Amino acid sequence: MYDLLISGGTIVDGTGSTGYTGDVAIKDGTVVAIGDAVDAASESARTIDATGKVVCPGFVDIHTHYDAQVLWDRMLTVSPWHGVTTVVMGNCGFGVAPTRPAHRDLIVRTLEKVEGMSAAALRTGLGDEWPFETFPDYLDAVEAHQPAINVAALIGHTPTRLYVMGEESTERAATPDEIATMRRIVAEAIDAGAIGFATSKSSTHVGYEGRPVPSRSAELDEITALAGALGDAGTGVIQATMGAGFAFDEFAAITEATGRTISWTALLAGAGGPGIWEMLLDESAKLLDRGLPVHPQVSCRPLNFEFTMAEPFTFESMRIFKPVSAAPDIETKMQIYRDDEFRTAFRDRLNSGKAGVLGGSWERTVVSWFPPDPALQERNVAELAAARDADPTDLVLDLALESGLEARFRMAVLNYDEDDVEVLLKDPHTMLGLSDAGAHASQLCDSCFSTHLLSRWVRERKALTLEEAVRKLTSEPAAVFGITDRGTLAVGRPADVVVFDPDEVGCSELRRVHDQPAGADRLIADASGIDAVIVNGVAIRENGADVVGASDALPGRLLRNGAAS
Repeated sequence: MYDLLISGGTIVDGTGSTGYTGDVAIKDGTVVAIGDAVDAASESARTIDATGKVVCPGFVDIHTHYDAQVLWDRMLTVSPWHGVTTVVMGNCGFGVAPTRPAHRDLIVRTLEKVEGMSAAALRTGLGDEWPFETFPDYLDAVEAHQPAINVAALIGHTPTRLYVMGEESTERAATPDEIATMRRIVAEAIDAGAIGFATSKSSTHVGYEGRPVPSRSAELDEITALAGALGDAGTGVIQATMGAGFAFDEFAAITEATGRTISWTALLAGAGGPGIWEMLLDESAKLLDRGLPVHPQVSCRPLNFEFTMAEPFTFESMRIFKPVSAAPDIETKMQIYRDDEFRTAFRDRLNSGKAGVLGGSWERTVVSWFPPDPALQERNVAELAAARDADPTDLVLDLALESGLEARFRMAVLNYDEDDVEVLLKDPHTMLGLSDAGAHASQLCDSCFSTHLLSRWVRERKALTLEEAVRKLTSEPAAVFGITDRGTLAVGRPADVVVFDPDEVGCSELRRVHDQPAGADRLIADASGIDAVIVNGVAIRENGADVVGASDALPGRLLRNGAAS
């Protein structure tokens, strides 16, 4: 007897092969028969009729920041709503372990600034006594929570550096002894099951008090040494966020020295200004064509940030915003925004031609929430400023001040030109990533990237075939990140399965809810056309609703070194 039979669907197995009609039989959490191999005479405890639907592997999201959320939200919402059955946490070198008790508040404040997480939600959700200190402790805590979907975790450079160097980690290079200690910590993490090591040199990664996150103060020999722990172990992926002095030459040197794969973030249309993303794509292709496994992550969605001037994440890489980042309270920030000297410097920077993607950004910005006058909501900032004969920078600051810095603005920062995005998505040298699920919760929600890909890029624009899109969501990210037991629908593999209607699959417009610890808000997107989400043989969602509860025994597994033990 089968535990579950999925009958009559179009099987798209994740390899890129052409789909075909058939059945999928599941027993004890494993796929035991597919297509003609399914025994028609066998009974099944349960059958899902998938006629007219697609049956494929569960989607793999390799760029999330669920490191803290997994400890208070076992359902890992909203990723499973959109067919995601496996996530990788710890990207960009951020995470919550290893962390000494004395540094917990610094980690919270760092995540608040750099990943747009609510400090109140983090403090409430993690509690006063975190159930871990070291990275192996953290993996054990995650495994004990038994989430609804599968999780793998990267060890982050930032918490590792803070653990060893304290607050000096944001200020200076490490000594040889400190590097050796960090390398031992990374090696210990890999031995315990970390899927790899993550780091960042991005200028946009600004932490507490406006300081650079610790990994940005690391010299190249430190990064190479820590990545070398993966080379010694012969396992693990390196996830890197590009920055000054940390790009293609450095990636090539590190992967040649360690033999490990690098996945870097992010190759987005519009990044760096006109023509830059094409150059980045060409340089990436050169490395891969040389046989060096250095894979750029691309996104299928426009990078829209919803922000307030209380937490102006999009501007905090600008030097003139350092006092804002370091300001202790709202009133201090408001005083800065009233200052004519600051306003002039802000205007001049945006109009200088040296502001990168932020130059001309007011033309791609709308007022998304303005309590004093809701009639201004969804009005374009540049058009509104022109109507008032005002400079758009002054207009934004004036609206922010009028609302006590509560006004929200939504800016299309990158990836807004779909013709350019299509080039990136279809290029054989790129991989799908950068959902940032779990991060920037009040600013964006791209955890719906999978349903967006299937609706916008497959059904509507026909830029990708169904089979190619599923491959990009399943076997390709699994292979690059060394997830060895997921990503394809095959006999003997764990039964992570999605059943969806190709004519209906998609995601909704974003909506704001207040369902995080301490009542913190976030943006979420609902899914449509997802009939069933199955993890290790257990259905967790059917017809757009959870069929398991957060207090139930849940089927997700911790993927130590990329596989369930």
